[in-house]
Amino acid sequence: MHWLPDGTPHNPRFNDRYRGDGDDGRGGLLQARNVFLEGCALPHAWRGAPRWTILETGFGLGLNFLATWQAWRDDPLAPRHLHYVAIEAWPPTADDLQRSVAPYPELGPLAQQLAARWAGLLPGFHHLAFDNDRVRLTLCIGEVRAMLRELRFEADAVFLDGFTPALNPDMWDIPTLKAVSHLCRRGTRVATWTVARSVRDGLAQNGFVVEKAPGLPPKRDCLRATRDPAWQPRRPDGPPVAPWAGADRRALVLGAGLAGASAAYSLAQRGWLVTVLDRGAAPAAGASGLPAGVVAPHVSPDDRLLSQLSRSGVMATLARAAALLPGGDGWDACGVLERRLKDSRELPAGWADPASPGHAWSHPASAGQRAAAGLDDASPAHWHARAGWVRAPALVAAMLAAPGITWRPDTPVAALRQGGDHPSTAPDSGLPGWTALAPDGTVLAQAPLVVVAAGFDSLNLLHTARAPALPLNPLRGQLLFGPMPPAPHPLPPFPVNGLGNFITGVPVDGVPGWVLGSTFERGCREPVLRDTDTAEVAAKLAVLLPASAAALAPQIASGVARAWAAVRCTVPDRLPVVGAVDATALPGLLVSTGMGARGMTLAVLCGELLATQLDGEPLPVPLRQARALAPQRLLKTA
Repeated sequence: MHWLPDGTPHNPRFNDRYRGDGDDGRGGLLQARNVFLEGCALPHAWRGAPRWTILETGFGLGLNFLATWQAWRDDPLAPRHLHYVAIEAWPPTADDLQRSVAPYPELGPLAQQLAARWAGLLPGFHHLAFDNDRVRLTLCIGEVRAMLRELRFEADAVFLDGFTPALNPDMWDIPTLKAVSHLCRRGTRVATWTVARSVRDGLAQNGFVVEKAPGLPPKRDCLRATRDPAWQPRRPDGPPVAPWAGADRRALVLGAGLAGASAAYSLAQRGWLVTVLDRGAAPAAGASGLPAGVVAPHVSPDDRLLSQLSRSGVMATLARAAALLPGGDGWDACGVLERRLKDSRELPAGWADPASPGHAWSHPASAGQRAAAGLDDASPAHWHARAGWVRAPALVAAMLAAPGITWRPDTPVAALRQGGDHPSTAPDSGLPGWTALAPDGTVLAQAPLVVVAAGFDSLNLLHTARAPALPLNPLRGQLLFGPMPPAPHPLPPFPVNGLGNFITGVPVDGVPGWVLGSTFERGCREPVLRDTDTAEVAAKLAVLLPASAAALAPQIASGVARAWAAVRCTVPDRLPVVGAVDATALPGLLVSTGMGARGMTLAVLCGELLATQLDGEPLPVPLRQARALAPQRLLKTA
């Protein structure tokens, strides 16, 4: 990006200005307000709506978003939630974002909040939340047409923005405008600064009623349009889970671990009344009960699907922890060192360059970071800057304590039945669609929607619901934990992974402690403790961090260090299973499981993915990723 002598930002790629500021230097903000906001009848149009969703085809320097955010803040009748989905192929730097609002001091505080989150913008979706999660910006990094294909929601307003059609025609052509129309309901308003004939014709061809309106000098006109096709539009295939059409918004969640609590919390935040049933006496009584877990991205040279999902999961988990837990006690975004041992994966090409957006996520560890972990300069390692640890039980308990959630411990569920299948419910009684039964057949709870999130126990529950069999497999893991040794000690000040993982300085039983894990025993369904596993875990640390292993050896040998085990749930392709098992035969039956050892990173994201689909909101991940997690992928190969 270049800055012209008059302070106007200029893009050399298209040889075009981002905006024309005019004599008073405020033309860009006037355009945002007069062309885009007023062109979509805002703020008047959103008053009385519970939420409002805006699509912008060219985010640029974010001025339209900042102006909309300010208008939302200033309007006492604004909807409770503002969703803003924006596409940008060439994101600017955080410094450029802040520099661009210099003529508009009223936007300065908002621009600072945006710039503080403006890092690591790799291709794909980036979900940024502001104002206690009431303003949600989904930033889609990529070419406009490709990104539009990955979106599925109904926009209430559309800001068509971008460089002039003469210089960047792909942003304004017929296929692009058709893709925009697929995201509009009847009545959606569209606004743009250009009145090019090709744009007017393209909008009209795709079912918009188009009109000119007075523009900002020196432009005489701008464009406004309303979606009102003369035909019944055919919509493209939607996300794997259809939006919930019923008026009854009660849900059962089976399982009070990370997956279940995350789904319950995401539903409750959207107005659902959720009952969570679990056989444990306390939250996170199963595999989520580990003292603390690492939250870090998965890396691969080709940046494959799991790597992309893990980044979305890291941001979702850390944001949830920041909202619900005290920093330093419940969580810490301190970064994670990954030691590159024999089977470690390399980073994608170019991430070592500080100018690469991938560098903000992961890059080769510095000599100082390796030294802090007790490693020499010959020990290759990655540094994951956007990573840390979370106390899983604390996060689960905080989510279950949210308004709208009823948590029922000591409530084992033996079977699931559709409402009319149980003898105590008549087929036409009007009772909810799903019934949870105790081992003695007693009805525990009923609701039209049920989310099975019980780890490996999900297999049996789905069987009782007469659902198709999913290839869920048990994976037992055992870890060790204990108090920090007296200082000085060689234990690193941040988590280290690469052969299991090692967390230090985390509160354990009220004192600073360490957590070391874990083993991976496939096919074992019971969380038994084994002395051989204690030795195996200790041996892993001896390879990962020899000095730390020597410092903790007396604790492990004396029994001061304690063992803990649980059974996790995996599927053959190592991706979580999120969605409807059979929406036609078993409506209202959803699943969120199969996260293996990555539940700490992926559970919150999976809960959000379920809830956004049910509420018809913009998804937190691209559509192709949502489809890749759907249970149907496993049913085809089962």
